[in-house]
Amino acid sequence: MVKRKNVSHGSSEYTMADSNSNGSSTPSSTFEPAVGPVPTPFRQPKDIECWGHRGASALLPENTLASFRAAIEEGAEGIESDVHATADGVILMFHDADLDRTTDGTGLIRVQRWHGGIEHVRTKAQPPQPIPRFEELVALLMESNNRHVSLNIDCKMQNDPEKLFPEMARVISQHENWEHDLAPRLILGLWHPQFLKAAFKYLPLLTRYHIGFSPNVVRKYFWDTCHGFSLNFACLMGQEGQNFMEDCRKAGKEICVWTVNDPVEMRTAMTWGIKAILTDKVSVMTSLRSEVCSDPSKLQIPGLYRYAFPWSHWRYYSFAHMLIERSFIDLLRSASYAPGPLVVPDLGELGMSADAATASINGTISSTAVAA
Repeated sequence: MVKRKNVSHGSSEYTMADSNSNGSSTPSSTFEPAVGPVPTPFRQPKDIECWGHRGASALLPENTLASFRAAIEEGAEGIESDVHATADGVILMFHDADLDRTTDGTGLIRVQRWHGGIEHVRTKAQPPQPIPRFEELVALLMESNNRHVSLNIDCKMQNDPEKLFPEMARVISQHENWEHDLAPRLILGLWHPQFLKAAFKYLPLLTRYHIGFSPNVVRKYFWDTCHGFSLNFACLMGQEGQNFMEDCRKAGKEICVWTVNDPVEMRTAMTWGIKAILTDKVSVMTSLRSEVCSDPSKLQIPGLYRYAFPWSHWRYYSFAHMLIERSFIDLLRSASYAPGPLVVPDLGELGMSADAATASINGTISSTAVAA
């Protein structure tokens, strides 16, 4: 592995590349031929990971170092957090595009500077916490006790990936042995297909997941270019969701669900054999998982409610899925950094044909590539 610096207009852009046997660098988007998809295993409850949604956000202020540490201490194998970039290019772990809801600051993040500005902002929730930078969270992951923890990076669509991803690559590549000790634990969570080309260009070693509300959107825009999908729990309820998960398993795709705070939904998600469950309530999830491992009967929803549960909320119904999908597509068209129609990007200039993309996702890329 090498760090390749491209100088453009007086600034440095960072990307990630592989080194071949003679020491020269080649784009890591060059893949070996695919033999065929390796099916994703149907995981037992003990093997389903718990990822802290914005850390242990039911316990401490969301998206703060204190919350991330608490999630790890409560047994989370992964952390989910969001990114926004400031006017001076600092990447922050923060959900909203503006500061108003959760902090004593106001206004859009992208028009404000970190240095001398947002660095002084604190959370409204107690105890008051600063907004962490991406580099601080990466450093947390590289601590010796945290080398088992994954990070699902929710890349908010208001960011320009041509600015966001080079800076992420720079931060990641500063760490020694990042190719083996860090990159395999980082997941790029992508809402919008506009982010795919930049993801391949600057962060080809990172696993790519689409984040969303719709299996249909996955199939149309992300199926061939993402290793897995992090979807809203409710959109997978019903036969269409079950069929989708079965197709994912056959194709070697991973599935995560969010945001699952109800123990009944946790039990249901554990029966799906998926990779991870995202929750604000890390201790509830890890405790329930331990109970189920000790006594498999605990996985069953108690009483007659097990029969009523699939019909217990309007979000589980197919008509709701259609309405939510329509609203989601409208949001993608209107709320991204570059509004417009949704298109599948042409990755040809990156040396990524459709067959090679499939090969990468099925785990047939070179031995240095990131495992899902």
